[in-house]
Amino acid sequence: MQQNIYDNPNFFKQYQQLRTSPFNYNQLLEQPAFKALLPNLHDLQLLDIGCGMGEFAKFCIENKARHVTGIDVSKNMLAVAKAVHAHPNISYCLQSFEEFNAPENSFDCITSSLALHYIEDFEAVITKISSMLREEGIIIFSIEHPIVTARKQMDNWIFEEDGNVSHYAMDNYQAEGMRKQTWLVDGVIKYHRTLSTILNTLIAHGLTIEKIEEPIPSLEAIQALPKLKKELRKPSFLLVRAKKKALTE
Repeated sequence: MQQNIYDNPNFFKQYQQLRTSPFNYNQLLEQPAFKALLPNLHDLQLLDIGCGMGEFAKFCIENKARHVTGIDVSKNMLAVAKAVHAHPNISYCLQSFEEFNAPENSFDCITSSLALHYIEDFEAVITKISSMLREEGIIIFSIEHPIVTARKQMDNWIFEEDGNVSHYAMDNYQAEGMRKQTWLVDGVIKYHRTLSTILNTLIAHGLTIEKIEEPIPSLEAIQALPKLKKELRKPSFLLVRAKKKALTE
């Protein structure tokens, strides 16, 4: 089971403060790129892995999805989702994806925003996703970019003596596995895997890659949150859209 850092009271308090600001990486960079990859949601049955506080599930319903099943391991996250983003056509489920079960061919679209880098067994996840997708169904996910997760210290910006940024350091890229990071609190566990592992795992399980994105912030986003300018030097996120092959292919 993946680590449930979001039910750490100290972490969750700081995370809520981060997300309630309109000027954050999710709202200005990751989510616009993520939503741009979505198919026409009209009448689709969706599964959202790591649904968090439910904003995306509600967005899908507002854009005519038939039903969204949102799963998350965090009681704190789902408490907010049920209080703020409840809807008759959204089912919120307190469960890890490793433990979640649904019949084959259950969903037209499966999404996951910044959750799969918390899961250790990527191949098992993709195997299950492929099984649950209907023929020609779509998977869209975002993760921290492998450039970001590669270095074992995960403290990658190198500064000059005067405090200016010198460069972004990457190391240990081929050494896949667990990484521990201080992000709001100590000991946040993530898993690094190479780009080739990510893409080849999708291909091996009958998923055709349709689009890869490494989001670049708009000028307006940089003006709203100036530190986003660093994204012009290295990407924070990797987004992938893939389609399950038709049986006749």
